[in-house]
Amino acid sequence: TSVGSKALTLKQAVIIAAIFEFLGAFLAGGEVTSTIRKGIVDPEIYSNDLNIFIIGMMASLLAAGTWLYIASTRGWPVSTTHSIVGAIIGFVLITKGVDAVSWSKVGEIASSWITSPLISGFLAFLIYISAKKLILQAKDKIDAAIFYIPFYSFFVAGVIAQVIARKGLSHIGFSWNDSEVWAFTALIALSTALVTSFVLRMRRASVASKGDIESAFGVLMIVTACAMAFAHGSNDVANAIGPLAAIFSAVNSNDLSSTSAINPLILLLGGAGIVLGLATLGHKVIKTVGEKITKLTPSLGFSANMATASTVVFASYLGFPISTTHTLIGGVIGVGLANSAKDIDWSSVYRIVASWIITIPIGAVFTILFYVFLRVLFGV
Repeated sequence: TSVGSKALTLKQAVIIAAIFEFLGAFLAGGEVTSTIRKGIVDPEIYSNDLNIFIIGMMASLLAAGTWLYIASTRGWPVSTTHSIVGAIIGFVLITKGVDAVSWSKVGEIASSWITSPLISGFLAFLIYISAKKLILQAKDKIDAAIFYIPFYSFFVAGVIAQVIARKGLSHIGFSWNDSEVWAFTALIALSTALVTSFVLRMRRASVASKGDIESAFGVLMIVTACAMAFAHGSNDVANAIGPLAAIFSAVNSNDLSSTSAINPLILLLGGAGIVLGLATLGHKVIKTVGEKITKLTPSLGFSANMATASTVVFASYLGFPISTTHTLIGGVIGVGLANSAKDIDWSSVYRIVASWIITIPIGAVFTILFYVFLRVLFGV
């Protein structure tokens, strides 16, 4: 969204995203992760089949990685979490059968394909309409921006603080209760609003000389994008490297309990992988989200980011499985509808949705193929 709205160049976006995704992954990527993501299966059923379990986790990693590579080269924004889930389902199906899979949990995950984009899209629609009425269509746009944008930054910072507190810092030993989380949120939100107000007043002359009120949203959007990258890295890295953590635990302690401490080196590897992926393949997905769905401006991109962050926080609070990728796409479509429905490239949307639908079954099929290959290779 930052690239599509021209708030950042593609190179700048990749660099910033890489930095904050890595920081989120390494600093807050998770002290403990579920070895079998989202309770898809009880790992104890493999307690007498340790070698089979290790090969299955290896196959799951290879399968998810292969599908994500294929999708990224085509610019499809698919979910890492759902790729891992699909891969693990394939492993369970070929080794323990249909009944071993928790299909109710799979159903919850599948339902998020519909619910998360709808919620995010609706919120993005409302946020942009409010910004349009209060600022973009105001008689004195500059005064309106100086007055209202700090309120938006207050809510943005509050939402991001919630993401970090509930999904990020909690993974590295910050076990805060609700009152502490809300106190942290209020402090961050108020500080951000005050800084935003100060910066806007300092840049008043610059915005006026450009005659483009959209530039007032630019800084706010970049900050939001950085914070979302941190939150995404902190939340998704444990999902992506969960099978590797399970292998590490199984090899070192013969432990197939439902949780495994993540070795810092594995977190470092996950963070490095995110950076490498962004640098080599990220540009195609960035272009799809930021340019192909609809034309974005800083105010539109900001609205999509804010809606995405809000939806992720709400879903996290309820413990509902959700994909940040799917949620962001919904937000982009929502602002597109609020601005001009005819400017949305629905063919791109259809291709994206199709890639979501096939992610879990493709991950399962790839895992089965890799599993058979690895068993033959290692003679297990």
